[in-house]
Order: sequence, then C-alpha cells, then structure tokens
Amino acid sequence: MTGEKKKKKRLNRSILLAKKIIIKDGGSPQGIGEPSVYHAVVVIFLEFFAWGLLTTPMLTVLHQTFPQHTFLMNGLIHGVKGLLSFLSAPLIGALSDVWGRKSFLLLTVFFTCAPIPLMKISPWWYFAVISMSGVFAVTFSVIFAYVADITQEHERSTAYGLVSATFAASLVTSPAIGAYLSVAYGDTLVVILATAIALLDICFILVAVPESLPEKMRPASWGAPISWEQADPFASLRKVGQDSTVLLICITVFLSYLPEAGQYSSFFLYLRQVIDMEGVCKLRLIRGCCI
Repeated sequence: MTGEKKKKKRLNRSILLAKKIIIKDGGSPQGIGEPSVYHAVVVIFLEFFAWGLLTTPMLTVLHQTFPQHTFLMNGLIHGVKGLLSFLSAPLIGALSDVWGRKSFLLLTVFFTCAPIPLMKISPWWYFAVISMSGVFAVTFSVIFAYVADITQEHERSTAYGLVSATFAASLVTSPAIGAYLSVAYGDTLVVILATAIALLDICFILVAVPESLPEKMRPASWGAPISWEQADPFASLRKVGQDSTVLLICITVFLSYLPEAGQYSSFFLYLRQVIDMEGVCKLRLIRGCCI
C-alpha cells in the first residue's frame, strides 16, 4: 500500500509539472497570470455576493407573486433547482474535461445569474428561470475541477477550504448589505447592483481567468466520446457504499447540510411572513447574525 501511495504522489507531481510546462509554453488561453486558486476565489465571491444582495428583495417579490402559497413555492423553486443541479453536475464536469474549465465557468455563472435582472422585469419569468437555471447552477463543480488542475494532492484540501470560506464570507456579508440598501434606497437599486456585480463576474472570467486545463492535456478531438458512467449522477452514489469510511462521511455531510439548507432557504421568509419583522428590526437581526 505504501508503494502504491508513493507512485500516486509521483504521478500527481509529474502531471502538475507537465501542466506548468505546457502553460509556460503558451498552451493556455489568455488571462491574467497563471491559473491560481485566487482566480477561483474571485469568481465564487462575486457570484454568491450578487445573489446574497437579493435576499430581502426576493422575499418581497416572492410574497407578492404567490401570496397564498409563499412557503410552498419557495420550497418548490429551490427543490427543482437543486434536483436539476444534481442531475447535470456530472455531465458538465465531464464536458469541462474535454472543452476546458474556463468556457464552463462562463456558462455556469452566466446562466446562474441570468434570472437576476428579471426580478423587476417579470417576477413570473424570474422564478421560472431560477428553477430552470439549476441545469447550469453547478459553478462549484467546475471551480473544484479548476482548483484540482492547478494544485497537488497535498495542497488540495487547503485550496478547497479557501474556496468554501470565500463562499461563506460572501453569503455572510451580502444579505446585510442588501437589506441596508433595500431599506435606505429601495429594492430596485439592489437589483441593479446585483446585476452589475454579476456582469463584473462574467467580465472577470472572460478577461482575467486563464484556462487551467491546457490544450495538450485535453483529448485529441472536441468530439471525444463521454461514457454514460461519467454523466450518470447516481454513479458516485453507488460507489459510496463500497467504502465504509466514505459512506459515514457522506451520511454526516448529508445530515448536516439537510437542516442547514432548509434553514437558509426559509429563515428570512419566516421572519417576514410569520414574525412580520420589517425594516430596521430585520436589518439589525441580519447584522447580528453576520457578526
């Protein structure tokens, strides 16, 4: 077992060295500098910061659009989006192995943020597009693949932790800022600001993010076949049961995220609809949660 681990480490180092040599030889598309974890961090922060700003305006629009079934529709919208993301994530990950990470970062961020301006244009289309955007709302899958391309195995957990911490930081700060701006200047300004940040994120990917998967590391043809096992969302679930340690970790993560996801999706809606907390009181509570 020890010999196999050493061989794997040597192989990982060789692959990473080959990628660095290829990038220096000009095999990577344009971007600012060499691919780094910081490129991934900026993309994640801007995307989720834009969505976090909309926490308060979204509650207003959701209640106005579905006054009798606000909680039900909130659950359905997030449920459909999550289900579509689960089904599409393996396929998008497999395609990014062929076509590169940058193009799929652009695709996922664009379609994930596409519903934002629709909040003020057409609420019905806004919620419909949010649900359907789940097909492409898998930025994390592509980001983690991007990070894996540019880090060695022993560096990967630290890099993933940095990405996850950035995601949390964006969601901690943006709802409070969005709530303040909504109270002070109205929901329209918040939607415009969120749209501008989403556009900034897209421009950052186009201009600044270099490709982490060089041309020479990809299959010879863009039409390279992708097996069903690569695109099957249930394939990983079947493999989980083969290792008891991995199975226990997966169960722990699932049971941890299940209530957290439910709380996050309905907490602010509960404050608005059940407790009837408005304006300054809600803003103070959000500030307290962020601190």
